[in-house]
Amino acid sequence: MKSLLLFFFLISSNLFAVDPVEFQVGEFSFVRPSSWGWVVPTGSMRKAQLEVLGSNQSKADVTFFHFGPAQGGGVKANVDRWFGQFQNAKTAQNEVTLGRVRVVFVQASGTFSSGMPGGPTMPMENYALRGAILQDEEKGDVFVKMTGPAALVESAWLDFEAMVKAAAGTKK
Repeated sequence: MKSLLLFFFLISSNLFAVDPVEFQVGEFSFVRPSSWGWVVPTGSMRKAQLEVLGSNQSKADVTFFHFGPAQGGGVKANVDRWFGQFQNAKTAQNEVTLGRVRVVFVQASGTFSSGMPGGPTMPMENYALRGAILQDEEKGDVFVKMTGPAALVESAWLDFEAMVKAAAGTKK
């Protein structure tokens, strides 16, 4: 009987678990847009992961990375690597300063090479990337990257930008 009660408790606690709306990455607090889903990070380097669902079962992944002070390769190395994941790409980059935080926004569209750097990749046509690097020289930069079908990424851009800009204002 006790094991049956424990079983139902575990099942019900998983069914009613609440995904975080606010979460911390590095020195920044992020608030998940209400229409985006929380995903348990699929890699050990990922500090958080979100999912944007579109029509026809399309989805975009939003990943968050923080490696600590003077780690992670810096802005230029990451922007170059992100752009290098696309073939025949249209790219753009701009910087803004929000309070005490410099944020580098990037975008790319074209054929995305999905997969881990140095490993096998799969070309994904008509994909896009929107990224942001929130600079923190003391505690380490935070890297946020959204990739998925171009139309979905572009439709989610305003929520992505608002989330990043709001987080820049929360730096501890």
